[in-house]
Amino acid sequence: MGLILIKYFNLGIFVVLTLLYFYQLLYVVVALVGERQKEHFDKDAKKQHRFAFIIAARNESSVIANLLQSIKQQNYSSELIDIFVIADNCTDNTAEIARECGAIVYERFNNILVGKGYALDYAFEHIGRDCGDVEVYDGYFIFDADNVVDKNYVYEMNKVFDSGFRVITSYRNSKNYDTNWITAGYSLWFLREAKFLNNPRMMLNTSCAVSGTGFLISSQIVKKNNGWKFQLLTEDIQFSVVNAIEGERIGYCEKAILYDEQPCTFAQSWSQRMRWAKGFYQVMFKYGKTLFTTMFKRKERFVSCYDMLMTIAPATILTLVCIGVNCLFLLYGLNNPKLFRYLVPVIMNAIFFSAVNGYGLMFVLGLITTITEWKRIQCSPIKKILYIFSFPIFIFTYVPISIIALFKKVEWKPIAHSVVKTAEDMQRS
Repeated sequence: MGLILIKYFNLGIFVVLTLLYFYQLLYVVVALVGERQKEHFDKDAKKQHRFAFIIAARNESSVIANLLQSIKQQNYSSELIDIFVIADNCTDNTAEIARECGAIVYERFNNILVGKGYALDYAFEHIGRDCGDVEVYDGYFIFDADNVVDKNYVYEMNKVFDSGFRVITSYRNSKNYDTNWITAGYSLWFLREAKFLNNPRMMLNTSCAVSGTGFLISSQIVKKNNGWKFQLLTEDIQFSVVNAIEGERIGYCEKAILYDEQPCTFAQSWSQRMRWAKGFYQVMFKYGKTLFTTMFKRKERFVSCYDMLMTIAPATILTLVCIGVNCLFLLYGLNNPKLFRYLVPVIMNAIFFSAVNGYGLMFVLGLITTITEWKRIQCSPIKKILYIFSFPIFIFTYVPISIIALFKKVEWKPIAHSVVKTAEDMQRS
């Protein structure tokens, strides 16, 4: 009886996960065969809006100048762009460098309220006070200090903003794709997110999701929220979920390209993704029920709320439940050597089946992403091919991270950045 139960249980988990995430396979098809939303990507804007960049920086003296330079070199009226840098608990000369580059700098020192969300709220509070109203700007770009942006970034984002979107995300590329399998794993994931999640969402007129950096929010949204009130460990996902619940459609601009630095060591990656995993749990526990009920109360928000619910919950939870139940069956079998002898191969087969299928799925996603984004990936051809094979392994390392994050107390910690590349460097690659 126990053997039958565990077989059907594992099969059931596989079927449920397949059904829950099948829509993302449809997204891939839409991205490959669908047409772009030309009215949002190709038409010139009727108006050049006034924007401000907000950059939260903690000890970023080695990289921040290149970001500020790339903003200064935008193919857009310079008088319509201001830059605000929040030097957040800095112990280096980040603030001095930012001022020398022409940014308006706010220095913040608070060792209790730690994290990017608090720094952003601090910025909006001071802008509102110093300028009289946050709506002195039409919109705000949110960036990390290690980024650089393509010279047409603001020009392209302004097109989508002018079409009526009040929150817009962009195409996230990498400064250091070719460093190792870890940086490539991150980079492929973000490229896949842009090409095969946000791109088809935009095509299908549902809501996209912001991802940490490289997004634009209307000052109306800032004013409505009285600043930036998203303080969980993954404030970007929290913000995306709240917008889905409230019916605010997030747009996407494929032609607006930013280059982001990825962690180079497994220790850095482990720490960062531990925070992400814990943050996803926080968002799920706080908003999961509301997302679920909103899906049925407001039918026009069903797709975006369902999409966000799948983003924050089931795959991780169901995987952990599956692992836990299989472990319980093994413990139960210890009291019955004959049953245990049969349980072990059944469970090992289930693990092997899951691993092979998971690897195959991630490999295919990595392969398709590499093929479609080949010219945009800054890496030698041989490494592009090799990193397709390591991509599933990178994704598999989320399993122990997700398990530990469920029980461990996790706090925000800064990631050191050291990849010094300009926008010109990236465009020449």
